[in-house]
Amino acid sequence: MKHAFTVWLACLFLPGLPALAQEPALFRGADLKLGERLIAENKCVACHRQKVGGDGSAMYKPAGKINTPGFLRGMVEQCNTELNLGLFPEEVTAVAAVLNRDHYRFK
Repeated sequence: MKHAFTVWLACLFLPGLPALAQEPALFRGADLKLGERLIAENKCVACHRQKVGGDGSAMYKPAGKINTPGFLRGMVEQCNTELNLGLFPEEVTAVAAVLNRDHYRFK
């Protein structure tokens, strides 16, 4: 009976472990829903469209410019500072985590 319970627990938790292991430590535990909301509220996509044209996606991965999770977070912090958004550190991390999930996929 004890063995069956252990197997059941493993089936519940093991499928999520590979995704957790692939997430950069910097973004682990980041609030992705918060990041999504902040991206929408601060009109990040519209700003990127204005700067680079098209759908704004050219802003992401410009010729190897952003090549680490830390640098990605730093670029979000730069936008925060330059645009005087007033984001807290955990909010900057949440936005960077969403960008990593959707565009960069650092592991």
